[in-house]
This record gives sequence, structure tokens and C-alpha cells, in this order.
Amino acid sequence: MGLPETVPYLDWRWDDLVFLALAGVMLGSALLVVLGRDIIRSALWLILSFAGLAGIYGLLGSPFLAISQVLVYIGAIAVLILFAVMITADKRGPARLVFQRQWWAGAIAAVLLVGLLVTAILFTEWPHDGRIYAAETRDIALTLFEDYLFAFEALAVLLLAAVIGGLYLAKRDDDMPETNSPRQAMPDEDDPT
Repeated sequence: MGLPETVPYLDWRWDDLVFLALAGVMLGSALLVVLGRDIIRSALWLILSFAGLAGIYGLLGSPFLAISQVLVYIGAIAVLILFAVMITADKRGPARLVFQRQWWAGAIAAVLLVGLLVTAILFTEWPHDGRIYAAETRDIALTLFEDYLFAFEALAVLLLAAVIGGLYLAKRDDDMPETNSPRQAMPDEDDPT
């Protein structure tokens, strides 16, 4: 027995419902990244947001972008963020951050940015002839490794340099014990001593 063409009682197509679910997961977890106070949980919410975007790429019929999203962003970037956070920082972070006192400026900038995006979308002509152009993964790989090989290799070297630099900065110094403890390096503001 197969699924009906539309969702019962809603009269929506199944891919529309899956898109709305993935978009809700992605936007909800993105909000939790920004609003969360625990940096490790925020990084985990970021991974879930990336996974929702990979699902949307898969739903759009682009398996190359979906797999790239999983491998590059979830498998590398988010894990690197978690790795860097766990090595270098105290889990809780400072009690009051600078941006917590400037939330109104961020809110104004966000409203202006959304206004600009909506205006650009509404007043742009989007030509569409009804045909769907899907690139095969093989064609994308050939273009990437033939036409853009130098840029691809330069990016790989840049990422390697960033990882090595991050590991060097995260390294603890044995001859300077006061920098190895975050509590000793950054005394609390409330501590009278």
C-alpha cells in the first residue's frame, strides 16, 4: 500500500509538508543557536540547523549539495567548532557578554536586513521557463577539479593553515601555569580579591 498523493485532511503535497518540517527545524535550531547561553549546546543546535539545510538540499533534488553540507559543515566545521570550544574556553563563558547589552542595535539591524531582503525579493523579476535544470554530480566534480582546481587547492591549504593555527593557539603552556586555568587568567568581576 502506497502513500496518497496528498496529505489527508490538509490537501498538501508530501514534499511541501517535509519542506515545512525541515524549514521549521532549521529556523528553530538557528534561533536556539543565537539565544542559547551555553556555547556547547549552541554548537549542537548549529549542527541540527545544518542537518535541516542538508535535508532541504536533498528535497530539492541536489544530492551533491546535500552530501557536501553533511560532510563539510556537519562533519568538519561544526565538529571543529565543538573541538575548539571544548579545548580553549570555559563552558559557561562570562556572566555578561558585550552583545547582551546591545541587543536593541542588533534587533534594529535585523529588521532592516529583513526589510531589504523582502524588498529585493518582491521587486526582482524571476524568469522561469518551466524547465528544471539539474546538474549531475559527475559534471559538478569535473567542473570543480578541472576549471577551479587552483582555487580548490588554495582553499584546502587555507583551511589546513587555520586548523594548525587553532591548535597552536589552543596549546597550553607548561611553563606558564597561570594561563592554563581560565579562572586564574581572568578573575571574576565580583571577586573582591
